[in-house]
Amino acid sequence: VELRRRPELRGTAVIVGGSPRGVVLSATYEARAHGVRSGMSSTKARRLAPKATFLAPDFDSYTAVSKAIVAVFRSVAAVVESASIDEAFLDLTGAVRMFGNPAQIGEYVRAVVSDEQQITCSVGIGPTKFVAKVASRAAKPDGLIEVPPDQVARFLHPMPVEAMWGVGNATAQKLHRLGIFTVGELANTPRTTLRPAFGPHASGMLGELAWGRDRRRVTPLEPEHSVGSQETFGHDTDNPDTVRREL
Repeated sequence: VELRRRPELRGTAVIVGGSPRGVVLSATYEARAHGVRSGMSSTKARRLAPKATFLAPDFDSYTAVSKAIVAVFRSVAAVVESASIDEAFLDLTGAVRMFGNPAQIGEYVRAVVSDEQQITCSVGIGPTKFVAKVASRAAKPDGLIEVPPDQVARFLHPMPVEAMWGVGNATAQKLHRLGIFTVGELANTPRTTLRPAFGPHASGMLGELAWGRDRRRVTPLEPEHSVGSQETFGHDTDNPDTVRREL
């Protein structure tokens, strides 16, 4: 959306957010090549990419584009689950008879979003939400990847465990300490080996996801699980009265 407003910045390192004491909200692939990531402190981002262009966020613009994109999704699928402001899951079960096979629907959505909003749209198609999510990541920055049911293991298993949806740095480090670096190695690791490090629930979930098994359905209305608000101090402080007053 920012590059649509500032086309002269295409192909350059651009970071959204990054006020003097803030965090990175998003970054172009040119900025990511320097190690910049969403959620990173702006101080570290400026150190990694000192020549990058920093832009203040415009949430009204993002929200408007998000609503327009969801409208495109709902024009081809009856069941749409918005996962975030720029991501959604579509259940295409009832759409193929009218609109064609999943890949054709995906390319249609990509074309309409590009035409109407002048932004790219990456699409991942799979038999489960998890596989579709991983495929969409692999399709970035501007592509489509379809993973048929009989190709799930072949697609997932060569990937590093960091590519798995839900596996962050802490989980990846625990897996590495167990000698597990790829999804295939995780899939073939006994649950009894995983249980001491992750507990009975998480170890079972990791094992299932490594084979692409995901029972989660596409749900149009997902209740909020938490509400948060954050503010960064303008200057470092260890004064308890200052912190208490802010809280």
